[in-house]
Amino acid sequence: MKLLRYGVPGQERPAILASDGSIRDLSSVVPDLAGQWLLPESMEKLRNLNISTLPKVPGQPRIGPCVGEVGKFVCIGLNYSDHAAESGMAVPREPVVFMKATSSIVGPDDDVVIPRGAEKADWEVELGVVIGKPAKYVEQADALSHVAGYCVVNDLSERAFQLEGTGQWVKGKSADTFGPIGPWLVTPDEVPDPQNLDMWLEVDEHRYQNGSTKTMVFGVAYLVSYLSRFMSLQTGDVISTGTPPGVGLGQKPPVYLRPGNRIRLGVNGLGEQNQKVVAETAG
Repeated sequence: MKLLRYGVPGQERPAILASDGSIRDLSSVVPDLAGQWLLPESMEKLRNLNISTLPKVPGQPRIGPCVGEVGKFVCIGLNYSDHAAESGMAVPREPVVFMKATSSIVGPDDDVVIPRGAEKADWEVELGVVIGKPAKYVEQADALSHVAGYCVVNDLSERAFQLEGTGQWVKGKSADTFGPIGPWLVTPDEVPDPQNLDMWLEVDEHRYQNGSTKTMVFGVAYLVSYLSRFMSLQTGDVISTGTPPGVGLGQKPPVYLRPGNRIRLGVNGLGEQNQKVVAETAG
């Protein structure tokens, strides 16, 4: 299934993408794609629906974040060896973990707003993993059974905030709009191998990132198991699993986002995002 949420920010409604490309409203079945409605029993209920009986959503509504009420937005840094190299950092011996504020989450096609004082805003296409069944001290062999689905994430970063001064990654990753997720939450039956997904990102039609989850240092199953040793993973938590090479920081000379840029990115089978970069207005 390809599940999604549509509507104005803060009032999104749950939906499913039909095989004919139409969006079908799920409000009569579940109130949202959030919390308990992402548990396996709810997913099974949705899987057994006759989609053709659901009402079509007219027009081209705004697509919101594919998951609501995210409790934790956990990110993995330097999880592709070639990206670590372009960042001038060593390949980690165990996952580098940081948090991204959930207030950064927006829809896949919403504007990216460059915050005040930012000089080095950067892009990162990533595979997102959404937790279904809660996980705590999970073995790697059982880890993927805790996944509700997968999505595209743009882990936007402000490199000066992240790496200079006090060097706190969360500070450079958490600006409002720096966490577009979606368009779809794609269930695991459509992603038989999360370690075999091509991914890419363009700015103003120039292809900067071309990668594959094949080259992750730590795979999805390992990451879910690893993280569950240090924190319980709750239903609806999002894990962003790292980015392949080609970020702005790694260009020679570095290239950073500016107002007016257009970002387009995607992961094979999980859909695309399209964002316009704008400056934060005073107020």
